[in-house]
Amino acid sequence: MSGGNRVVESGDEGGVVTVSHKSVVPSDLLSTEDIETSFVERILREAASFEEVLARPVPVVPVLRGVTVAVAFFEPSTRTRISFELAARRLSADVISFAAAGSAVSKGESLIDTALTLTAIGADCLVIRHPCSGAPERIAEVLDVPVVNAGDGCHQHPTQALTDLYTIRKRWGGNERLRVTIVGDIQHSRVARSAVWLFSRFGFEVTCVGPPALLPRYAEGWPCAFSHSLDDVIPNTDVLMLLRLQLERGAGGAIGSEEEYRQFFGVDLARAKALPEGAVIMHPGPVNRGVEVDPDVLALDNCLVNEQVASGLAVRMAVLYLLTVGSREEPADARI
Repeated sequence: MSGGNRVVESGDEGGVVTVSHKSVVPSDLLSTEDIETSFVERILREAASFEEVLARPVPVVPVLRGVTVAVAFFEPSTRTRISFELAARRLSADVISFAAAGSAVSKGESLIDTALTLTAIGADCLVIRHPCSGAPERIAEVLDVPVVNAGDGCHQHPTQALTDLYTIRKRWGGNERLRVTIVGDIQHSRVARSAVWLFSRFGFEVTCVGPPALLPRYAEGWPCAFSHSLDDVIPNTDVLMLLRLQLERGAGGAIGSEEEYRQFFGVDLARAKALPEGAVIMHPGPVNRGVEVDPDVLALDNCLVNEQVASGLAVRMAVLYLLTVGSREEPADARI
């Protein structure tokens, strides 16, 4: 998107959020590799405010009334798509929900033309998921509205990483230098890539664990360590993040069998109990029960899977709010 960065700041006095030009807000949210730390902190603060809104009897605020958010998904999704659509509606935005199946895309229309069409009919922000890495960046180059990457190929999924950081902060606070272990299909995981870069920015010690064929082939420069032994790493883990085996991207051919994977990298009650006191277990979903994690583990008090889902709604509300309200030329007041 043209226009560079915007500067936005808000305060909450008497239920009024005042937006002014004092902290950097990017034009788009495409990746965690180059995201400004100050913007991340701002998202986390706004998410906490919106979480309070979501706890109200009527969890809706008019901060994006008159704004239209297009949610365009070119591959299947449940959690992320619903989360973005609900986040927009909780902010009182109008929502265009676009699915590639049955659309002009299936008739040969290009991705760029589809994006331009959505903005031509009134979209003020585009949330896009696409199976090709780099697609959101390409769209952002030609659109004059904010673009949010909701997952592109095996590349990035920034709002999931922000959600996970927010969930961790709620449990641990903001000052700990935590040890995070990400386990599973690292090679195909945009969640892992986004998390590694974001967590390292906040001083977390990150280790990625998985069978050799599921670790990234080109990981030079990644700010993390790698291991093939989950049992060696678990005793030194504060946050254990599990990943789904992405069989649709070829992960099945990289392991002997799901049972073999479960034996060496699945988390059962024994491995869960081997974690240090206070450690938490996370999973971005969807969960393959009995593969990367046993059902009994999902019921543990320190398993934050459902909390991650709830946090994701507040975080995406914050992202949509900042990118759209922050694009206005004049400061704006939004009563929440």
